[in-house]
Amino acid sequence: MSYSLTWLPSVLLNAGLKVAEVDGWQTRGHGDVGATFGVLCHHTAGSRRGNMPTLNILVNGRPDLPGPLSQLGLGRDGTFYILAAGRCNHAGKGIWKGLVNGNSNFIGIEAENTGRADDFPWPEVQMEAYKRGVAAILKYINRSEEYCAGHKEYALPAGRKPDANFDMHEFRSGVKAILNGTATPFKPIPAEEPADAGSTKPPRPTIRRGSTGPHVEAIQKKLKLGVDGKFGPGTEAAVREFQRQSGVVPDGIIGPKSWKILDAIQA
Repeated sequence: MSYSLTWLPSVLLNAGLKVAEVDGWQTRGHGDVGATFGVLCHHTAGSRRGNMPTLNILVNGRPDLPGPLSQLGLGRDGTFYILAAGRCNHAGKGIWKGLVNGNSNFIGIEAENTGRADDFPWPEVQMEAYKRGVAAILKYINRSEEYCAGHKEYALPAGRKPDANFDMHEFRSGVKAILNGTATPFKPIPAEEPADAGSTKPPRPTIRRGSTGPHVEAIQKKLKLGVDGKFGPGTEAAVREFQRQSGVVPDGIIGPKSWKILDAIQA
């Protein structure tokens, strides 16, 4: 049976954000959540290398704390990884807006960052996605930006947690602007490549983790992968490496720019 937060992918996708669903997320959690009142922002304190190097830890946990450790992971490229639809061990003891059951009443977002000076300031694409993802969730649950807190603000005793290591007041101001419609317009990822004038071929769709079918097969052939037509973690990793070598943002998504580069590769 799926848990309650199965609405997360559609809410984030409708906000124009990049989403990757981790297998089994719909039924992952320590039982179901309670009523959702807000969002707690975290950083992972993981490796400096890679887009989402703590993914497995967030799903499976640590020796001292069983996973899942958050409902969402946020990669450095702005991709939201959907980890769990149930209750997660992300909050611990604390209080925010009179709410003390953080694991049951707040959605946890673990954003990839070391928490040190070597990873600050955060990538603009990641911070923009963070604000817009939080705003999308708060809009869906009909709450204001004040129901977004940093773990450092929620945790007791005060000073127990340092994350997230950015100014939460400034962050909430950005979320408020998005909710009020006064933020700079966000340009979402196009759903398909632009139509080619004079071509009889239909535009190809944007392909990402979870996609299936002949377009995925074509990508796998170009990248010399096993061809099964399923855009899983192995294909995503290969796409990211291909993008990295091609000098484009390694977001693991084949959109218009990546399709053009792939077209130049002989299968």
